[in-house]
Amino acid sequence: MKDYDFLYASYEDIKKGRTTDIYFLRTVKVLESDGLGNVEVHAEVTPSGLPKGYKWALLGGLRDAIKLLEGLPVDVDAMPEGSVFYNRDFYGVKEPIMTIRGPYARFAIYETPLLGFIASGSGILTKAARLRKVAGKGVILLSFDARRAHPAISPFNAYYAYLGGFDGVSCVKGAELLGIEPSGTMPHSLIIIYEVIKGDQAEAWKAFDKYLPKGIPRVVLVDTYLDERAEALRALSNLGAERVYGLRLDTPSSRRGDFPHIVREVKWELKARGYDPVKIFVSGGIDEESIPPLVKSGVDGFGIGSALANAPLIDVALDIVAVKKGGKWVPAAKRGKFTGIKKVYRCPDCLVDVVRLEGEEEPRCPKCGKEMEEVLKPVIRGGKIVGGLEKPEEVRRRVLEQLEKLTLENLKAEGEY
Repeated sequence: MKDYDFLYASYEDIKKGRTTDIYFLRTVKVLESDGLGNVEVHAEVTPSGLPKGYKWALLGGLRDAIKLLEGLPVDVDAMPEGSVFYNRDFYGVKEPIMTIRGPYARFAIYETPLLGFIASGSGILTKAARLRKVAGKGVILLSFDARRAHPAISPFNAYYAYLGGFDGVSCVKGAELLGIEPSGTMPHSLIIIYEVIKGDQAEAWKAFDKYLPKGIPRVVLVDTYLDERAEALRALSNLGAERVYGLRLDTPSSRRGDFPHIVREVKWELKARGYDPVKIFVSGGIDEESIPPLVKSGVDGFGIGSALANAPLIDVALDIVAVKKGGKWVPAAKRGKFTGIKKVYRCPDCLVDVVRLEGEEEPRCPKCGKEMEEVLKPVIRGGKIVGGLEKPEEVRRRVLEQLEKLTLENLKAEGEY
């Protein structure tokens, strides 16, 4: 075995197809050896299913998918990044979220990384959006998942957490890709070193305030040695409440007890002493179920790591649905798939989708009767990128606008899937 610096694939590895499954390389060899290397196909990417409890997902990973296919002799259409999609349309038909048209032998080896980009990106983006929906407006969400993911993909995860509605990310490279400042507070290690070396953990808070740029919010960690309420008051006394933006409670579950009650106790103490403007941030094992009671108890923001890093992948598949023969497209697909070239229509008000064969009459929304819009847009034509590479803020805005209309329960009436 060769000695590698780290076990990860480089840009060159991915772009040259070295991360593909071996059977695609063998398939290409067979096709080209038998004179079928130029056979054109129309393939579509569809969700194979959504994670348990999910009624919708959001498309992520499109940026890298487009970069992957750039330069190939293909035409690609896709839903805009951040778009909601469903396991099936209103009438129960699998809906394409991306289509690829061109010589199969020229793009077959990219199926594996393509699906990986979309499955991972959609998984993180969807989970972040669900957390945003649960937290509600005005609650600060920070991505702390870098330490829970492989370092090579932590910027990717941070990127899609932000697009999913998070307000900031701690990963430095992730923030750089987004064009924002990284967010974070302080670790327990800083408190411990000052307690041992200088004999007082308060010196850590003072040093943090003294040496870091003024633009960094002073969010103080207050659960290292003492009761959270006691440490909170001590920190405010040492720094002055007017200098402290917030207090962070990262209490481990083994010492936590009733975490919402601890927050209420600290919040009440702050109010009683006139420290109302000081915000409360919590972190450590935060997920969809734990957020509502903590928000109710007065939490202003969350640092979330494991829930993002462990986000369920959105299972997607790529399938041929038509093959060109004699200049004409012949519907063709394996069993269980719907053949033919399709269009996807969406009601902008209801976010209901309807899939139709190319050439069929455009549908009206089956719920409200309004005109529907095509959602598969050109992103590559003849190997050249013609769309799809939007700015992060544009995608994030789309996600947040859709969340106004989506729920974490079934979007459609019972039985409409």
